[in-house]
Amino acid sequence: MNCWTGTSVRLRAIVAEDWHQFHKNDQDTDSARTSDAIYFPRSEAGTRQWTEETAAKGATGDSMMLAIEKLDGELVGCINAHSCDSRNGIFKYGVAIFRDHWRMGYASDAINLLLRYFFKELRYEKAVAIVYGFNESSIRLQERLGFTLEGRLRSMIFTLGKRHDELVFGLLKSEFEAERMSTS
Repeated sequence: MNCWTGTSVRLRAIVAEDWHQFHKNDQDTDSARTSDAIYFPRSEAGTRQWTEETAAKGATGDSMMLAIEKLDGELVGCINAHSCDSRNGIFKYGVAIFRDHWRMGYASDAINLLLRYFFKELRYEKAVAIVYGFNESSIRLQERLGFTLEGRLRSMIFTLGKRHDELVFGLLKSEFEAERMSTS
């Protein structure tokens, strides 16, 4: 058994050959809006360069970006851990699934793999997810995973001509373990 393999996905390093799928995903403005922001268009060469740099960079301390692939090897998105504070045992994460693969359980499986690694291998005590107030799917995902809404930062995001709140969700290691014990 590999700790990076779940029931439907595995997490792996991003490789230079992934550029094409990332470039295709860059064309989906709604997806970009929900997971980060809409940036200026990037050329194929620019996407290749970003993918090559990301692949070569690897982890920085405990911060990392990983590819999410189905067990058959098809790339379906990416997940990252960032703002890792090992002294206080807190990290943040973000996940993006390519639109063709939404609502298939891949995000949940990938997030659980990342949480398990940070809680069981790196001794972190808390995971934090920042969700845009208009992203109902992501809000429901955090709730299903056992995260608690801990705060609302008002009027933090501007998109589609309107201001939106940022929601702060948190999950403690003890809550993660209790939730997993009750479902096993």
